[in-house]
Amino acid sequence: MASAYSEKDIKTLDWREHIRLRPGMYIGKLGDGAAPEDGLYVLLKEVIDNSIDEFIMGYGKAIDITIEERFITVRDYGRGIPLGKLMDCAAKINTGAKYDSEAFKKSVGLNGVGIKAVNALSSFFEIQAFREGKTRSIEFSKGMVVAEMKQARASKEKEGTLISFEADDSVFGPYSLDHQIVEQMLRNYSYLNTGLTLTLNGKKFASKNGLLDLLTENLQGQELLYPVVHLIGPDFEVALTQVDDSGEDYYSFVNGQNTTQGGTHLNAFREAFVATVRSYFKKQYDAPDVRAGLVAAVSIRVEEPVFESQTKTRLGSTNMAPGGESIRAFINNFLGQHLDNYLHRNKGAADAMMERIVRSEKERKELKGIQKLARDRAKSARLHNKKLRDCRAHYNTKHKLREETTLFITEGDSASGSITKSREVETQAVFSLRGKPLNTFGMTRNVVYQNEEFNLLQAALDIEETVENLRYNRIVLATDADVDGMHIRLLLITFFLQFFPDLIREGHLYILQTPLFRVRNKKETRYCYSDQERLAALEKLKPNPEITRFKGLGEISPDEFKHFIGADIRLDPVELPPKHKTVADILAFYMGKNTPERQDYIIQNLRIETDYVEPDPLAPAETEPAADAA
Repeated sequence: MASAYSEKDIKTLDWREHIRLRPGMYIGKLGDGAAPEDGLYVLLKEVIDNSIDEFIMGYGKAIDITIEERFITVRDYGRGIPLGKLMDCAAKINTGAKYDSEAFKKSVGLNGVGIKAVNALSSFFEIQAFREGKTRSIEFSKGMVVAEMKQARASKEKEGTLISFEADDSVFGPYSLDHQIVEQMLRNYSYLNTGLTLTLNGKKFASKNGLLDLLTENLQGQELLYPVVHLIGPDFEVALTQVDDSGEDYYSFVNGQNTTQGGTHLNAFREAFVATVRSYFKKQYDAPDVRAGLVAAVSIRVEEPVFESQTKTRLGSTNMAPGGESIRAFINNFLGQHLDNYLHRNKGAADAMMERIVRSEKERKELKGIQKLARDRAKSARLHNKKLRDCRAHYNTKHKLREETTLFITEGDSASGSITKSREVETQAVFSLRGKPLNTFGMTRNVVYQNEEFNLLQAALDIEETVENLRYNRIVLATDADVDGMHIRLLLITFFLQFFPDLIREGHLYILQTPLFRVRNKKETRYCYSDQERLAALEKLKPNPEITRFKGLGEISPDEFKHFIGADIRLDPVELPPKHKTVADILAFYMGKNTPERQDYIIQNLRIETDYVEPDPLAPAETEPAADAA
């Protein structure tokens, strides 16, 4: 029977309640501080972005950041928020100076939400402005005023704004801030704002040469085919070179924002690079051959940018300004002039570029015979392949559920059987591996076609020609939480990183979390993903709960498995490290020969895990088991 629907069901939330109820709309995923995309760093970025905008307008050449455990302070030396508008800027949604495009023409934060989101999601938030010899401050907790300086007071401090906050752990859960991630964020800010000095707990970040410094520092130790090309113009800057690698690697920015998923400007750059090179050499080379080994940092400033989410990781704008020149035409004209001039003046770079294109063409032609055999085999296998249980909806169609499409890659028939019986057949597909896949590190693209399993996986995903044909939005590695399962996961990540890195860059590859324990009594069942959750469940369901340790996915019944791949699915995204290196560097470090550097890394990141011991019903639930080094 349908429930009643009346005026009482219509609710209006104030700004604070809405942000706290739906934080993902404002800062993306919450996270615990382990990944650069976690909302904790979005909060910090929102605060720093306001200070950066002041610098861009010509006010304040320094920003000081201090982090003491989870307490963050950001001090800039810009003009300072007008004292009478301090409350509005901190606690009144859709309020700010950036709606006036003349004052903040190429700003990152244009919607008047950022600082308010920080305020609402912080257990402590204080904003203080210094302006014209006076100061005023307001303190909040979870968006509510705790203390307010009603009247401005005299101050000898330099003009500017100081914001202090601590993210609310009742929203984020247990978390910690990774200083490496913060340092990389500040390093990027320095590359994009030459003349600005950012200081984190006394450590300074500054750049004289912008994106040239970014590429030079990140490609240290790599053999470049030609020196980094650095081109600067109004509203656009690019640094590029090529390495002896078949993939492409990009650092992408819009109005100072690191757009990790690219967008219209990066697509335009990739097209314009190919068009310019073809024009210079007067030959219609294939685009993948032209871009083989390309590494580039691209920064553009547009008026009133439109991003595809509040976290601003992908640009959606098509024009430099509303009603103005298209981004595609702007970048094409820029490269068509400046890159073409560079190639005419630097014959050595042009010759190296030509040599790389020819080599890429040769490698691709050598693959043709293998590809034909592989396609025929894959075509036949698609009709009779028992390893793929497909779904009805696909990501490369206009199906209304395309965003929900998922391919689970499992190890062995028992695990794939559980998932297959539990899955949602409309949107979830399953691909079953036969044991451990091949280690592809250091191998050429031939291996994708010669290895039947990888060829079938590539065919199932439909990514041979381009990742734009991808059939599933999420590719989920579903392996056991043991040594063999971790090894299989590592080998699969190596395969995707080596041959299809864009799947990772664009956020399509995930790892499935499955519970390690089931704790239950006659009234309630709890699934636990960690020792901490297990101990909490034992305490909640005492005195004598039954506990089961899941050793593999195949041990979990289909009836239970449906709880772990449905609405409450837990996925860890596979992401590039916060200190961005090239794909070749990442693969060499983790999969290359056992170097002292990697040994040091393992020792420094060694985790202590507790061995699971079947509980004694008479023993207290909180008794800690003995610890062993993992």
